[in-house]
Amino acid sequence: MKIFIYILMLLALGVIVYNFTLLDFDNLLGKNSAIALIGILSAACVIALMGILLTSKAIAKKAGE
Repeated sequence: MKIFIYILMLLALGVIVYNFTLLDFDNLLGKNSAIALIGILSAACVIALMGILLTSKAIAKKAGE
């Protein structure tokens, strides 16, 4: 499970990098840039949630000992 979480985090990081290349800094609120910004924010949420999941699993493991 831990490896799967790290793979998801790596994929989310890849999505962030890809969407960052799609941004048009001259028109950040344009159609394509708005979609890229939504993609960046959603991938960042995935990374944050997976980090929380890893932390909660570590705490549960310590509490169970």
